[in-house]
Amino acid sequence: MASTDGPRRAAVLGSPIAHSLSPVLHRAAYAALGLDGWSYDRFEIDEQALPGFVEGLDATWAGLSLTMPLKRAIIPLLDEVSETAASVEAVNTVVFTGDGRRVGDNTDIPGMIAALRERGVEKAESAAVLGAGATASSALAALSQICTGPVTAYVRSRARGDEMRGWGERLGTEVRIADWAEAEQALHAPLVIATTPAGATDGLTDAVPEHPGTLFDVLYEPWPTALASVWADRGGAVVGGLDLLVHQAVLQVEQMTGRSPAPLAPMRQAGEQALAAR
Repeated sequence: MASTDGPRRAAVLGSPIAHSLSPVLHRAAYAALGLDGWSYDRFEIDEQALPGFVEGLDATWAGLSLTMPLKRAIIPLLDEVSETAASVEAVNTVVFTGDGRRVGDNTDIPGMIAALRERGVEKAESAAVLGAGATASSALAALSQICTGPVTAYVRSRARGDEMRGWGERLGTEVRIADWAEAEQALHAPLVIATTPAGATDGLTDAVPEHPGTLFDVLYEPWPTALASVWADRGGAVVGGLDLLVHQAVLQVEQMTGRSPAPLAPMRQAGEQALAAR
C-alpha cells in the first residue's frame, strides 16, 4: 500500500478516456478522507504509449487505474500481479509500493461481487452472461465465486465462445455456450450479467419474463438501458454499471491510499451527480 505522506498522484489511463468517471469518484474519496495533497487525473494513453508513460512516473505517484485497451498491455510492465488479476489476464489497478515496485490487481471482480451483495445477491444456482469481451471474463471470475451451477454465455462467434469456455475451465466453472440468436433465453436465468455495448440488448426487452430475477447491466451511460428499465418495471432487481464502477473504485482507493474503508456513499453521490449533469 502507498504512503499518504506528502503530495501524491494517481490517474486513470485508457483510450478513449474523456468519458471516464474515475476522476470524479477518486477525488470525492480524497476529499472525504481529508487527503488534501492528493490529485487524480485522466490521460489518453494507448498500448504503444503505455511503456513510456509508466517509465516516466516519479516517486510521487501512488497508483494507476487502467481501462481499455490497457488491462492486458500493462501486465509485462509490472513486478507482481495478484492471483485475481492473473485469473483473467486483466489488470485494472496498479499500486506503486514504497520500495518502487509495481503491483497489479483486478478490482472489477470483487467489485462485481460487492455490488451484487449490496442488492442481496450472495449466491446463484445458475447464471447467464450476455457478451464475451473483457468484462465478460471478469463476470465469469465473479460468478466462479457465487454461482453454484452452470453459467451460459451468449456469444456472436464460435471463437469468442471457445474463449469463454476456456476461461471457465481455468476458473473451475462450467460454462455452456449459446448463440446470440438465442439470447432471449438468457433472461430466464436467476442472475443475468449483461456485458455488451450500448444498444446491444435493446432488442431483448419484449422477452423479459413477468417475474424476472436479477439483472446486472455493466453500462452506466446511457442509464437506465432499455433492458434495465423494462426489467425494473416488471419487479426484477437491477444492478447497474455505476454500482460496479463505485465498488471497484472503493477498492482502488483503499489500495492506493492505505485508508480503509473508503467512503462509498460520497463516491456514489459524486458519480450520480456527474452523470446527471451530462
